[in-house]
Amino acid sequence: MPQPRRLRVRLAQQLLTAACLALCTLTAFAAPPSDADIERLLKASRAESMLNAILPQMEAMQRQQFEQLTAGKPLSAEQKADVDRIQSRTNEIVRESLAWEQMRPLYIDVYKQTFTSEEVKAMAKFYESPAGKSLQDKTPLLMQNLMLAIQQKMIPMLEALQAELKTVAEEEAKAAPAKKK
Repeated sequence: MPQPRRLRVRLAQQLLTAACLALCTLTAFAAPPSDADIERLLKASRAESMLNAILPQMEAMQRQQFEQLTAGKPLSAEQKADVDRIQSRTNEIVRESLAWEQMRPLYIDVYKQTFTSEEVKAMAKFYESPAGKSLQDKTPLLMQNLMLAIQQKMIPMLEALQAELKTVAEEEAKAAPAKKK
């Protein structure tokens, strides 16, 4: 290889390496988002409302757990009252622990650790846009429709599993007398 060509290739490699290092350095030192930018995103994404919407679901799960724990057990009126008090206190503790005032600093810290300033600003801009608002407005319906579609898809699979279990059980029942001989 002639000397000038080799020199150009080597120079190109060094420039490419330097460009990659510069890009990596810029990425590594990307500015963290400010609290104000994160607050804007949290407001635009309705984070507080979403957190508040989770609480009734958690309470319903706790209620089910209490019902399972006491199912089939004869409880006196006093014991039922105790269970109700414990359940109420548990709900109260969960609501206090997950109150927005308690969770907001956690959200801010996690967003700071996870996203750059540019990313937070872009997400806030999206959620403030008509498309972002529409996404948030329609997400509950989307989730409901997805759950229905998944359930519909599961029905044939469950029927096939039941048929398979029945077949296996029948085969084992036929094989059992043969083994006794």
